[in-house]
Amino acid sequence: MARTRVLIMGAAGRDFHNFNVFFRGNEQFEVVAFTATQIPGIDGRTYPPALSGDLYPQGVPIYEESELTRLIREHRVEQVVFAYSDVSHETVMHKASQALAAGADFRLMGPHTTQIKSSKPVVSISATRTGSGKSQTTRHVASALQAMDYRVVAIRHPMPYGDLASQAVQRFAAYDDLDQHECTIEEREEYEPHIDHGVIVYAGVDYEAILRQAEQEADIILWDGGNNDLPFLVSDMHIVVTDPHRPGHEIRYHPGEVNLRMADVVVINKVDTADYPNILAVRANIQNANPRAVVIEAASPIFVDHPQDIRGKRVLVVEDGPTLTHGEMAYGAGVVAARRFGAAEIVDPRPFAVGSIREVYHQYPNTGAVLPAMGYGRKQISDLEKTIDASNAELVIIATPIDLRRAINIAKPIERVRYTLQPIGSPTLVDLLAEQFEK
Repeated sequence: MARTRVLIMGAAGRDFHNFNVFFRGNEQFEVVAFTATQIPGIDGRTYPPALSGDLYPQGVPIYEESELTRLIREHRVEQVVFAYSDVSHETVMHKASQALAAGADFRLMGPHTTQIKSSKPVVSISATRTGSGKSQTTRHVASALQAMDYRVVAIRHPMPYGDLASQAVQRFAAYDDLDQHECTIEEREEYEPHIDHGVIVYAGVDYEAILRQAEQEADIILWDGGNNDLPFLVSDMHIVVTDPHRPGHEIRYHPGEVNLRMADVVVINKVDTADYPNILAVRANIQNANPRAVVIEAASPIFVDHPQDIRGKRVLVVEDGPTLTHGEMAYGAGVVAARRFGAAEIVDPRPFAVGSIREVYHQYPNTGAVLPAMGYGRKQISDLEKTIDASNAELVIIATPIDLRRAINIAKPIERVRYTLQPIGSPTLVDLLAEQFEK
């Protein structure tokens, strides 16, 4: 019987996972190509033979998504699998229309065909949009479980931007591990805060192998999601974070709406800075989509060590990169801090942007007068450093989860902005975790 010819659309994460758990050893299908988008420089590679299995001795080529129609026709693709996250429902259907017009079926794969079952309890944290506050929620949950005397190991959504074969299974327990694996700024932003709190982090490409290794040193597995993607693991408690600064996005973006409908617990975050009508709108959408979920409100207070240093200064604000780009936020905690503590001016970094940073603004024109902390490779990290140096700011406000000075040289004075999750009212996340997991 002829194998069904498949192309997987992705962004170096969900696409590789779907291949590994469903297609890799499946003789009914032949994956002829991946396409790649969202992340700079991930096309033009090959999913390597070391990971692709016996059916793919040459590996699987990865192309730029702009070649989709040509690839479908030239490779006689019968089925296109859409496998990346944080895109509007309208965008998904435009991609579907493109695939259908070229002659292929269009497929979205769900939890039953892509999730892995762990031998340990799993708490998963996901979101309806990038930048909703997953990371701070994950740290809050990890601390609560550690207080119950559990060994907590976090498994992070994939960010394999380097050599895929060498990144199959990665373990991070110390800062030296970040250097050893040549982590990008985006990876460091997710791994370092866990390391700071004594939580070991696993990530990579092959999540079956990752999970089995992580289980050896964990009482509870914490799935730390990326973008607004679905968990790769079967969850015992699924926590989903929403953002009232973007009301309505929780039901208009894929697969965030799926997360919302699957959630056991929904957190409405940032209620301290959101408009009250927007909070009510998000709550109404949660009720309509998933009335069984427990809804928790939480603040996201910001902390600055020396707020007096901001007053009267021309400041350059550096925010989390993905939140500003495909997360479509024009500002973040750094802008809030600059305004709250009396900055004289928020310097627009766009006139000073260098190389790949200038290209980011071209690709995401709705990004506001803030600098996304993009660093997907050494060249882009260098461009970020040069952009900061070229600006006429007197002070740099860094509102990323890590101190960027560990990754780049910043000659100007800096002030860091930190933020945490602060549940409001009851029950709290700690109450719900204790109810299910307390020994």
